[in-house]
Amino acid sequence: MAAVISLLAVVLLSLVVTRVATVALTLTGLARESARFQARSAFTGVGFTTAESESVVKHPVRRRIIMLLILLGNAGIVTGVASLLLGFTHVGGAANGAERAGVLVGGLVLLVFLTRSRLIDRWMSRVIERALRRFTSIEVRDFAGLLRLSGDWMVVEMEIDENDWIADRPLSELDLPDEGVVVLGIIHQNGRYLGAPKGAAVLHAGDVAVLYGRRSTLADLDERRRDAAGLRDRLENEVEHRAILAEDEAAETVHP
Repeated sequence: MAAVISLLAVVLLSLVVTRVATVALTLTGLARESARFQARSAFTGVGFTTAESESVVKHPVRRRIIMLLILLGNAGIVTGVASLLLGFTHVGGAANGAERAGVLVGGLVLLVFLTRSRLIDRWMSRVIERALRRFTSIEVRDFAGLLRLSGDWMVVEMEIDENDWIADRPLSELDLPDEGVVVLGIIHQNGRYLGAPKGAAVLHAGDVAVLYGRRSTLADLDERRRDAAGLRDRLENEVEHRAILAEDEAAETVHP
């Protein structure tokens, strides 16, 4: 019976380890479902090859987490198999074997129930995240990967001049999202930083805008002035952005 209990303990420990790894991976910026999949894949040694796997391997913190999971997974599988063999070797009769099988099945059902409980999931995630933040420096987010800062997409700081298209006008009037541009923040002349500004925010000369968008659009916006040519450029960028969105939607329809 001790071997059966030790097997259940190994399974419980394995679930805890993968849960800790899942939370740790999410702290590096990985989506929760992706983090759970990668943690279980590494722990069991399955090793699926996906684009997400590449993002894990290229990130130093994620790579260390996965390496530790692989080591712990190998040890856990060996220990589990050994406990299972010991638990059902020399059971001393069919009744004793049935009792051990019942304990094993009941224990596994209980563990499955615990892992599917949303209340326990939220509680464990909060406790693990607090512990990781307090005792480790695990939070190293891959912002370039999260924002897909490659190819056409980039983040820039744009200093505002008094004749710029976006100067002295509320963001709500500029309709920058229609061009595929997002204002991440504003650095005012006095050094104060405004993150995720709302539509009422105004950019004045001397301020610095932190913008996210396509390279060509941001370059046009930096050169745009408040005149007829600037209005024409703005309309052209809006039409181009709508065409790109239409292409993306068509691609999603063909390859969902």
